[in-house]
Amino acid sequence: MPGPVPSAGRGSFGFDDRAGALLGRSGTLRRYRVAVEHGSGEDVRAVGTEVEQVLAAPGSWIGGGRLRLQRVPAGAAHDFTVYLATARTAGRMCAAGGVDIRVGGRPYTSCRAPGKVILNLDRWRTSVPHFVAAGVALSVYRAYVVNHEVGHELGHRHERCPGRGRPAPVMMQQTLFLKGCTANPWPYLDGRRHTGPRL
Repeated sequence: MPGPVPSAGRGSFGFDDRAGALLGRSGTLRRYRVAVEHGSGEDVRAVGTEVEQVLAAPGSWIGGGRLRLQRVPAGAAHDFTVYLATARTAGRMCAAGGVDIRVGGRPYTSCRAPGKVILNLDRWRTSVPHFVAAGVALSVYRAYVVNHEVGHELGHRHERCPGRGRPAPVMMQQTLFLKGCTANPWPYLDGRRHTGPRL
């Protein structure tokens, strides 16, 4: 989107009011909501659609056949909420959940807090320099950050690069580095779970 990325919003959120498709063929059902901070300049329905498209892909977390996901409206029973928040609000929300997302003193990364997947608007809008330098599309970074933080909500921990030139595991901290791996937004590649050494 053109123009500067808002560094702060109102601290309140609007929710996607639509029920989404049931994603996945079998397994435990996890229901999620999507919320966008007021003042962020982002449309909550557009974000809700993009998050659903990422999670619906065969390479996403539903790819193992043991998980189903469904977006629900604000007032419905849910397991977690995906928040898109300005850097200042994301920093505050993450800190409240025990996660420091600052790099160089400024809120930089996204995070997961209990029941909350918190996406930093700065990263959503601009990706990260090493992805940009490598010509990696913004849509790929967005898919990565959704799957990475949802992965934390599902109980997965950080992993390392499995070898130079190989795809990075989705649970690698690709926002900060690639360590010789190539950018990869998906937990499943060619129908198989792609992992690296655990941290």
